[in-house]
Amino acid sequence: MGDLPREDTANMLRVLVATDCHLGYMEKDEIRRHDSFQAFEEICSIAEQKQVDLLLLGGDLFHENKPSRSTLVKAIEILRHHCLNDKPVQFQVVSDQTLNFANAFGHVNYEDPNFNVGLPVFSIHGNHDDPAGVDNLSAVDILSACNLLNYFGKMALEGSGVGQITLYPILIKKGSTAVALYGLGNIRDERLNRMFQTPHAVQWMRPESQEGCQVSDWFNILVLHQNRVKTNPKNAINEHFLPRFLDFVVWGHEHECLIDPQEVPGMGFHITQPGSSVATSLIDGESKPKHVLLLEIKGNQYRPTKIPLTSVRPFVYEEIVLKDETDVDPNDQNSVLEHLDKVVNLISQNFQ
Repeated sequence: MGDLPREDTANMLRVLVATDCHLGYMEKDEIRRHDSFQAFEEICSIAEQKQVDLLLLGGDLFHENKPSRSTLVKAIEILRHHCLNDKPVQFQVVSDQTLNFANAFGHVNYEDPNFNVGLPVFSIHGNHDDPAGVDNLSAVDILSACNLLNYFGKMALEGSGVGQITLYPILIKKGSTAVALYGLGNIRDERLNRMFQTPHAVQWMRPESQEGCQVSDWFNILVLHQNRVKTNPKNAINEHFLPRFLDFVVWGHEHECLIDPQEVPGMGFHITQPGSSVATSLIDGESKPKHVLLLEIKGNQYRPTKIPLTSVRPFVYEEIVLKDETDVDPNDQNSVLEHLDKVVNLISQNFQ
């Protein structure tokens, strides 16, 4: 991190980062069915208001592997409303795009002459919207085929062995700033854990040195979607498995919002964990305020700015220990229910 001059936008790449939007969550609930879409609409609106160069999503855009027609239509409507316009894109993708985008077109969406894309969206898949079936397709592939986003980080894994993957970065240039964007869509944690500990199973391709741009000039970002909380070390990914040349890591899948970048001791890179934009579990981590991250990159320096989401439904988590409550008889069901009613009423009054 460093202090960046605010006026030099020609050489500064501005990225809005969000993860785990879970579009379609609780879509059959009359009260909460619109929550995920309202939060995603707000994220896209922030991207427009802040005039970012691109929107970067860290997986689980959809809550279901096979989202309903209603959810797909709403997702397409939001992306079409915010992403298709005549605003000029200020950066270039200079890598071999056929290696970056696993679709029939093989290029970034804003280069398609038949579309006016003003807000490019880049997304990996998560464990909820991972590719499956004979053709190994994800719901994110549908949005990619519609040219509404750029789906990257999709790995072809076959067989029951450990397997091998190669990560090719999307090389982005804006003025004098060069960013290498690596994507790793969700792979079963236990398998990926073994791959990281197997020599040569995970290959990282670095940008080639060119005149005026050495390998060390690239700002290296990784987006992944895996377990981070190490309740079972074999079923999570250790930060120390990642290569030291990385500068910044966007960690999806974990829903608690830990948006402020934290340096990993001895590794030299920082990790942001944006968390989900909609609460999908009744846990304490989901009750923390939700944010997205504005990342401004110039050269090898970056400036993070966290932006609160205001459309998220309030969620309060309280832990009640009945034995500590002097006016409650733990063995009397009516006494317990009366006390819980009081607690819920107090919480409700605080939000009115």
